[in-house]
Amino acid sequence: MLSRCGRRLLHIPGLSFPLPSHRPLLLCPLRLMKPLVVFVLGGPGAGKGTQCARIVEEMDQTMAVNAQKNKFLIDGFPRNQDNLQGWNKTMDGKADVSFVLFFDCNNEICIERCLERGKSSGRSDDNRESLEKRIQTYLQSTKPIIDLYEEMGKVKKIDASKSVDEVFDEVVKIFDKEG
Repeated sequence: MLSRCGRRLLHIPGLSFPLPSHRPLLLCPLRLMKPLVVFVLGGPGAGKGTQCARIVEEMDQTMAVNAQKNKFLIDGFPRNQDNLQGWNKTMDGKADVSFVLFFDCNNEICIERCLERGKSSGRSDDNRESLEKRIQTYLQSTKPIIDLYEEMGKVKKIDASKSVDEVFDEVVKIFDKEG
């Protein structure tokens, strides 16, 4: 079993399209009924990875009380129409998308966060030129996916420009409400 930050990573059998390698499938153990999935989306630097790590800790506590209350977080996926089509083709009838957790954040704040992260992360794409390209890719490819789920009433939007703790407080409210 793989691990990241001490958490388990799960492979969904039959998933025949690649997940972005630096955005693993995070979550809790499989359950007997059809899994509920939460897609976690937002621009580069919006805080998806930071918040997912915290969500998993909250989910572990929730599952300790009630093992039937678990969801699968998929961090940074689907990024584009091809990813979504692959998901729909492969997972139709096997998993339900509960909602999209959308971390909405001003592009300049995202860039500043990534530049700060780049000072210690070693990520070669945490520089202004790469970030501006990544944001354009996000706006052209990922934002339409968020908009599609918004039309279905499945987007839970969070103002991710706030502090890590303030954002997490909003995340907790959403997960408490959604079960």
